[in-house]
Amino acid sequence: MRYPFWRIGVFITAAIWPVLWLYQAWADVLGPDPGKVLVDRLGQGALVLLLITLSITPLQKLTGWPGWIAVRRQLGLWCFAYVVLHLSGYTAFILGFDWSQLGIELRKRPYIIVGALGFLCLLALAVTSNRYSQRRLGSRWKKLHRLVYVVLGLGLLHMLWIVRADLKEWAIYASIGALLLVLRLPPVIRRIPRLTAKKPPSARKA
Repeated sequence: MRYPFWRIGVFITAAIWPVLWLYQAWADVLGPDPGKVLVDRLGQGALVLLLITLSITPLQKLTGWPGWIAVRRQLGLWCFAYVVLHLSGYTAFILGFDWSQLGIELRKRPYIIVGALGFLCLLALAVTSNRYSQRRLGSRWKKLHRLVYVVLGLGLLHMLWIVRADLKEWAIYASIGALLLVLRLPPVIRRIPRLTAKKPPSARKA
């Protein structure tokens, strides 16, 4: 396995936050409604991980370091794991495992449907993220994994619907997401300078 310490470091960094938040909820330091805070943080963490995953290709193009690509799949799977925890927290702390309330929640909060669609797209990406699926799907694999852009749009819409009263934080995420999408356009990515590119002799002498 290449870059083992880098991979382990990414794993620990991603894993530690849900554990910390669960401890804070158990220690009663998340306010009067720790369940809701925990659900919100897990959803926000999933969006952050999705943006980090989308930044991998531009970072690799910019630096030329293959270590970025080495953790891309892991980051994508962590994003999916956070979404699973987000949904589990919603089921436990918001619904209280009372499925009869789900229909009422869907009518009152249609952003849940948007989030569920994003989860289904992520599920398809997570299930087919292995090399076996790459070989089986061939050229269709890349087309399928363009669903990540749909996931980003659904995630931002889901968050926008929730934080309509305060758009400052959402605007930051949306701006970063838009920038990352622009950086992935072929005409743009071809023009990204590589920091590790060798300078011409004249530049080195200067």
